[in-house]
Amino acid sequence: MADKIEKDAVSGTETTGHEWDGIKELNTPLPKWWLYTLYVCCGWAAVMCLLYPSIPGIHGYWHGVLGYSSRAAAMEGVKEIDARHAVPLGQIGETPIDVVVKNPKLLETAMESGRITFANNCAPCHGQNGTGRPGYPALGDDVWLWGGKLTDIQTTVTHGIRSADTEARQSQMPSFGTDNILTPAQIQQVADYVGVWWGVTPSGTDVTAGAKLFADNCVACHGDKGQGNHDFGAPPLNAHIHLYGGTHDAIVAQVTHPRQGVMPNWNARLDSATIKSVAIYVHSLGGGE
Repeated sequence: MADKIEKDAVSGTETTGHEWDGIKELNTPLPKWWLYTLYVCCGWAAVMCLLYPSIPGIHGYWHGVLGYSSRAAAMEGVKEIDARHAVPLGQIGETPIDVVVKNPKLLETAMESGRITFANNCAPCHGQNGTGRPGYPALGDDVWLWGGKLTDIQTTVTHGIRSADTEARQSQMPSFGTDNILTPAQIQQVADYVGVWWGVTPSGTDVTAGAKLFADNCVACHGDKGQGNHDFGAPPLNAHIHLYGGTHDAIVAQVTHPRQGVMPNWNARLDSATIKSVAIYVHSLGGGE
């Protein structure tokens, strides 16, 4: 004779016979709607696995009855975008950059292309929106080593700075300390003089000797008033924007053994239209001349 079915005294529901520490398991079936939903989902999943790529294998995967590929769909989308931009980008490539900015339609395309190109290629060094970072110039201010006109920026992006390109912008600051051009004491004096412009030299400091050393060694590139020179890529020293720091020690370090930054020549990676576009975008950040 079958065992007598036990029921829970409180709920009146049959139990399964399982008990843990005096707690008995109720034999409560799942709701019908829940089970039917589960069956439908399982069936739907099976159909989707049959129609679309799903099951991996040793030498590949199940491509699905429909032969759908998300990669192929994405590439088709890219082709559509490229086709849509091909005409205006082609016109940008054939048009002088000064003329591109005067054409509203070309300018709109250039700005969008330049923004995307900058984010993908330039922002890791120069920061989002060209804010810059130590050792990498800020592109949103009005201090430019090689000039901030549209054509200046285009040339810099195209050929780079101290890059492998034969037309790269080249400059070389002497190692005044490492090469024993100036003594440590003289470098301190020059730093005191330059520090007056930077606001780091205490007032009342005698900078006569530093001024004389600056005139003899630095004026040719940086100018008699520290205004800089685009022709040599020499930064203005009378500006409160500093590539490697704005302290007295930073001046001494740079004069003693200067750091020489390198920027890639992007003509090895980007076409003419894209370079013009990113130059226009950089110029629009607010610091273009």
